[in-house]
Amino acid sequence: MSEQRPTLAIGAVLKQLQDEFPDLTLSKVRFLDAQGVVSPQRAGSGYRRYTERDVERLRFVLRAQRDRFWPLKVIREALDAFDRGLEPAPVEGRPSVPASASDADADAPTVADIVAEGDHDLRLSVDELCAATGLDAKAVAGLADFGLVRPGKDGYYDADGLQIARAAAALLAYGIDARHLRPFRLAADREVGLVQQLSFRPGDSDRDAAAEVVRECLALHLALVRAGLRG
Repeated sequence: MSEQRPTLAIGAVLKQLQDEFPDLTLSKVRFLDAQGVVSPQRAGSGYRRYTERDVERLRFVLRAQRDRFWPLKVIREALDAFDRGLEPAPVEGRPSVPASASDADADAPTVADIVAEGDHDLRLSVDELCAATGLDAKAVAGLADFGLVRPGKDGYYDADGLQIARAAAALLAYGIDARHLRPFRLAADREVGLVQQLSFRPGDSDRDAAAEVVRECLALHLALVRAGLRG
């Protein structure tokens, strides 16, 4: 059973926000609700019930209107970006793509790294992916043609796609063509197939066991590349 989050009546929301926005009224909160910037729950009596997340969204909207004079259209776009996992920029407040750690300097990721859930809620448009990686739309299309990045059914790219695109962009900057990266996709698919063929005992340790196999596959791959370059 999921834990139920505490909610606030509209009057309590107004009280929380009026210290910063003394001119705020119940009518303005209801107006923003009608504009879709928040989606409060409805109690059995029909009254609005707001979560703390709703309150923070309202606070962002009110600050954007007061401090940046953003129209609601721009605010909705920013809120949509936040909902897709982007982060507020420290100065302008415009959403930005979160930084992601690279495994390039590590000998091999740990089991904890592989098992980690990551930011699977991240969803980036192709324009956002280009802005985050320095690639242009043609380069992203080339990576997609060779199976390196794959948008979801909704057309957005997830956190894995972002990390792949960033790594690919670094290699493309050395003059490597996207078609030369195709073997990485094929090798990864073979390693995934190997892990999927293995049988592990049922239980919570399955994922750790599979992650350990993945780690050893990556360590073997790295050792073979190093040996080849030194040979």
